[in-house]
Amino acid sequence: MPAIDSFPEVDTPSVMVDKDVLLTNIEKMSSFARNHGVHLRPHVKAHKTVEIAKIQREMGANGLCVAKLDEAEAMAAVGFSDILVAYELVGQQKLERLLYLTEKVSITVLVDSIPAAKALSQAATSRSKVIPCLIEVDSGLGRTGVPPGKPALELALSLLKYPGLKLKGLLTHAGHAYAARNRSELELIGRGEAEALLSTAALLRQAGIGSAVLSVGSTPTVRISGAVTGINEIRPGNYVFNDATQVALGVARREDCALSVLTTVISRPTPDRIVIDAGGKTLALDRGAHGISQLPGYGLVKNHQGFVIERLSEEHGIVSLPPESPVTVGDRLEVIPNHACPVVNLTDTLYVHENHRVVNQWRVTARGGVR
Repeated sequence: MPAIDSFPEVDTPSVMVDKDVLLTNIEKMSSFARNHGVHLRPHVKAHKTVEIAKIQREMGANGLCVAKLDEAEAMAAVGFSDILVAYELVGQQKLERLLYLTEKVSITVLVDSIPAAKALSQAATSRSKVIPCLIEVDSGLGRTGVPPGKPALELALSLLKYPGLKLKGLLTHAGHAYAARNRSELELIGRGEAEALLSTAALLRQAGIGSAVLSVGSTPTVRISGAVTGINEIRPGNYVFNDATQVALGVARREDCALSVLTTVISRPTPDRIVIDAGGKTLALDRGAHGISQLPGYGLVKNHQGFVIERLSEEHGIVSLPPESPVTVGDRLEVIPNHACPVVNLTDTLYVHENHRVVNQWRVTARGGVR
């Protein structure tokens, strides 16, 4: 395998993207969506990058999903016209921004409470708008969303009383899949994710309320829940890159990880310890999504067995390694991060490479977009 020095023009630490792996990951998910007859609405928060969103669209994505209005605004500015904000929008400032966006693009939002629905209705009617919305259902994560079944039905019945809102369907996110200890648990969570929506949609139909959209997410479960008959939209995000968490869950292999951090060994104070120039400000401090799983270190060091990133300070990574390892000061390493999404949000630029040569630099368009 060519040495990491094939990127001599890139200073460290830098975030690298293997374009061939990226394209393969995107095409595989697009093929899954086509084969199962579901809409693919990829989650932009994973990459926040216009170039990647455009590739996803070219390969068949049906609109985009975002976490925050900052991301929606960034994507709307470059021509994306069908955007789901998978987040409860609360507060006058956000509602004003939402209404401004509706003048340009089709925006769908989430609702999981009467107070939020009331405020959204008031904002919409003040501008003679009708805002499409989805009810968020909690399928087990224990974060936002109403419980499936009767609580979701009660909310749906209430929404019908509020002018300016159009209920399009139901959405859930099985983020608790990141705590799965084996494939059987992952399968159970994925099926439960789909069933939470299907059973709730059945109750709504009995009450005369249609649910045109039944939307599931989560890269670990998407190929399970997205294959269940009746589900018609999937919203994976991390799949474009994959990371050490997906590897640990058995969802991806190391060779399926398109994103890595290029870093330099700056010190070897002892035979069994090196220090790299990538710390928490580059690799992030994630030891498991949602704090519900633990990984052995702060990333996987590629092509080096026995290397463990034990600790991170802001600018330093402390790595334990076999004493006999020949690695020395000035050597470069590549690290697959535990969680690719925050790593992208911490950098301005993605260095895109093919055949071990940098071929492009992509600006992280919505970097820091958390509002």
